[in-house]
Amino acid sequence: MNIKDLINPENFFLIAGPCVIEGEKMALNIAERIVQITGKLQIPYIFKGSYRKANRSRIDSFTGIGDEKALKILRKVGETFDIPTLADIHEPCEAAWVSEYVDVLQIPAFLCRQTDLLLAAAKTGKTVNIKKGQFLAPESMQFAARKIVDAGNRDVMLTERGTTFGYTDLVVDFRSIPRMKQFGFPVVTDITHSLQQPNQASGVSGGLPELIETIAKAAIAVGCDGLFVETHPDPPNAKSDAANMLCLDLLEGLLEKLVRIKKAILFD
Repeated sequence: MNIKDLINPENFFLIAGPCVIEGEKMALNIAERIVQITGKLQIPYIFKGSYRKANRSRIDSFTGIGDEKALKILRKVGETFDIPTLADIHEPCEAAWVSEYVDVLQIPAFLCRQTDLLLAAAKTGKTVNIKKGQFLAPESMQFAARKIVDAGNRDVMLTERGTTFGYTDLVVDFRSIPRMKQFGFPVVTDITHSLQQPNQASGVSGGLPELIETIAKAAIAVGCDGLFVETHPDPPNAKSDAANMLCLDLLEGLLEKLVRIKKAILFD
């Protein structure tokens, strides 16, 4: 996959799927539904799913069904629906291995300054999506992207996912989108993680999913190139990030509204 394949001045692209791969049937069902929706709305689509959750608050939190098992499911999703797939990596040693299964390697926000990890991802030749650290100014992301480019890979995306606000909340500064776009890379807005409420006393992150539509509309209005959304058929019973995911049944209606906003901007 080449990043240029995603960029369409007349529409945004979508990165969407469950937080973590919970099983083959679930992943295929979610992908099938989103492929139907994005096909109808002519939205370029990347399926996302973590093969392992490395950043958990509690040791008893669900982390995955097994690395290789989950990665094989990601590969099957891509082959079944002829769509690119994405998974995040956490250590340099994972980059080459995971790149055998997916098309896009994602650098988690809390690891976006890890030089060895960025270089390992770059050297695979795969598209690299770098999430902006909750602790970074948007201008700082040019340096993370430059590490990828200097390693010989220009297929880079930058993703806004909110900035730490106090100890237990995030806020989205929509100025970040045009500021990161000036570096020449596609900019994505994560409309679900940006509504997390981390560091809760329970050890499980909270969330504000009722504001997903608000964040999404604003992101499209200020010119982001793509949206990142975690979605699940039954969010309350999802094994990870249940509090801030979008119910799959709500995705089509949301995307229809966003497409209308995109068209209004184009013909303004």
